[in-house]
Amino acid sequence: MNLPVSEISLVPTSWKTVDGEGYRYAYGGSTGAAPLILVHGLFGALSNWDNTLRTLQDKYALYVPLLPIYEQTLIEPSLEGLLTYLLRFFEGEKLSSAVWIGNSLGGHLALLVARHYPEKVRALVLTGSSGLFEEGMGSSFPRRSSREYVAERVRFTFYDPRHATPELIEEVYDIVNDNYKALRVLKIARDAQRNFVGGWLPAIQAPTCLIWGLNDTITPVAVAYTFYHLLPHAELHFIDECGHAPMMEQPERFHAVLLRFLQRLQV
Repeated sequence: MNLPVSEISLVPTSWKTVDGEGYRYAYGGSTGAAPLILVHGLFGALSNWDNTLRTLQDKYALYVPLLPIYEQTLIEPSLEGLLTYLLRFFEGEKLSSAVWIGNSLGGHLALLVARHYPEKVRALVLTGSSGLFEEGMGSSFPRRSSREYVAERVRFTFYDPRHATPELIEEVYDIVNDNYKALRVLKIARDAQRNFVGGWLPAIQAPTCLIWGLNDTITPVAVAYTFYHLLPHAELHFIDECGHAPMMEQPERFHAVLLRFLQRLQV
């Protein structure tokens, strides 16, 4: 589960939102620079990557596709539907081979792009990726009246529970109490649980940087090690005192690792 800030009205002012033909994304950074595609997770959104924009905007072009998880749309609530959406965005913007950076479900989707469309992937950066194991909300939501359970699961995302502000808890509570949004989230979560990536990870040829919270209780350390052993061109970095979203909870350490990786690739 990612930190939830889902409303377009809460997009940081430093991002520019763009509507394409059947897709929507936010953009920030240097025009004409190497493209980095930042993919948020199931309960995530643009603000998850706000620190990344501030850190990398002088050197890279940063794109954040707005995944159609909650909105009224004909896009199927499944990994296949979200993958098709990402490809529509990528091709619609005529992007060159990019570095795909994914958190949680976003990492899972980035891996699917690398598997089926390797020409679109220069490198992967995965943090708390699903696809092997994820201890999140599970395949069902709690009783709708259980606000405290929702608060507990949001705190579970972080090493430091102070990051689970009342506003963020309320965001998740509102999602699970909206029939349409809750049903879409459930369908995507169940599809992700069924979509086990372990069997085909050794075929991924993209250089991969795994940046993991050492205290991640949703995709624990053992998950990171499994990714590392199965991906043939992977490096693994742990960040202490950090949970499931390192780019938010420990942004300075996360971006230090990320920048070293990008510089070695000469991106």
